[in-house]
Amino acid sequence: MNELKNILEEKSFTDKLNKILKDGGVISFVTDTVWGLGCLPESKKGADRIYEIKGRDRSKPLILMSNNEKNLFPYIKENKYVKSYIEKYFPGALTIVTEKSDITPTYITSGKTTVGIRIPDNIFFQKLCSVIDGHVLATTSANISNEQSSRTFEEAKKSIGSYVDYVFKDYGFCAKGIESTVIFVENNGAFKILRQGIIKL
Repeated sequence: MNELKNILEEKSFTDKLNKILKDGGVISFVTDTVWGLGCLPESKKGADRIYEIKGRDRSKPLILMSNNEKNLFPYIKENKYVKSYIEKYFPGALTIVTEKSDITPTYITSGKTTVGIRIPDNIFFQKLCSVIDGHVLATTSANISNEQSSRTFEEAKKSIGSYVDYVFKDYGFCAKGIESTVIFVENNGAFKILRQGIIKL
């Protein structure tokens, strides 16, 4: 924990990290579910690199993750039902898909009018977001497409470590190894399960 505190409170490191991300960098990190890849939402270069690193189908969107829902609200259209799901399940292993706002780039959403949002229940990820400019990352799992999602630092390093700009250690905050549940929230408050993951609804 002290090592984590030191690295994320070291201004020279966080300045370098933010420069990497602003220049189109891609980083890898632990979450509460599986290991992730991330770039800044406004970085098309970073998003393109994620798709290239993974060999990911461009029809599959990235999701936006943060340490606080207030950082995510600008990227979605206001919806009282979405807020109720956020209040109940965030932070946690639920990804909510809802209508995107105009500021959310279509290169993140694969041209769709919706975007997925989540706040992982993982102290390391939350602290990481707190020092990143904008406090939001466009993300996906840290693995080559059609291969198993990385569950550990060693798996992430082996799978994508040579292609990204930085792979953070987990600092003891391990992933559970099961992906998040993904739901689409309808305008009437009902939801549709798009992927069954660790949370059962």
